[in-house]
Amino acid sequence: MGKRIISQARGHGSFTYRVKRKAFKIRSRYPSALSGEGIVLKMINSPAHTAPIAKIKYKNGIFFMPAFKGMTEGQIISFTPGKFEPGSILMLKDIPLKSSIYNIESRPGDGGIFIRTGGNSGVIERVSESGVFVTMPSRKEKEFNPACRATIGIIAGAGRLDKPILKAGKMHFIKKSKGKLWPRTSAVKMNVIDHPFGSGRGKRIKSKVPKRNAPAGAKVGLLRARRTGRR
Repeated sequence: MGKRIISQARGHGSFTYRVKRKAFKIRSRYPSALSGEGIVLKMINSPAHTAPIAKIKYKNGIFFMPAFKGMTEGQIISFTPGKFEPGSILMLKDIPLKSSIYNIESRPGDGGIFIRTGGNSGVIERVSESGVFVTMPSRKEKEFNPACRATIGIIAGAGRLDKPILKAGKMHFIKKSKGKLWPRTSAVKMNVIDHPFGSGRGKRIKSKVPKRNAPAGAKVGLLRARRTGRR
């Protein structure tokens, strides 16, 4: 008797394919209102993030944010316009052109959602009447509301992809901490009972496109084209 294929098992949502909840116990975002300055209390290693997380204390409490390159414990972070040091959290309209920034808000006050991966940063290219244009890590320009906040600097953790992964066990724990599927087995290498593309026959098929009316368990592989043939 066959068993559920991997895509079905992941869709079921069991704990085998979920990230552990404790990995996301730290919520990294800006507070709704910031003024004055804060101090870096601690640098935290979070398994759910690719960069270290900084615990920062300010006059109204404590918040967490991705650390920038060169950040140290006990460092003072400014939230006041006019101070353009690494780590300063300011509105885009108050940051000079050609500055490297990260953790940009999509809408004013949402806490920051863009450019949060270790080693990345964006650059403020130009300012127009409609908004501020930032060159993203993908080299594409994106327009933001001038009132959106961002952090000056480059996110820490840039060398995480430089060091080679010498053992399969290390990759196992890296993927497990984020709930990723690894190692990924090719479908045609599976048994016929485990996947619609499995078995030793038909290895040289022209395409791996399921039938349009295939059931949910068999609808895997490439998406079916809307039409075929030349126009």
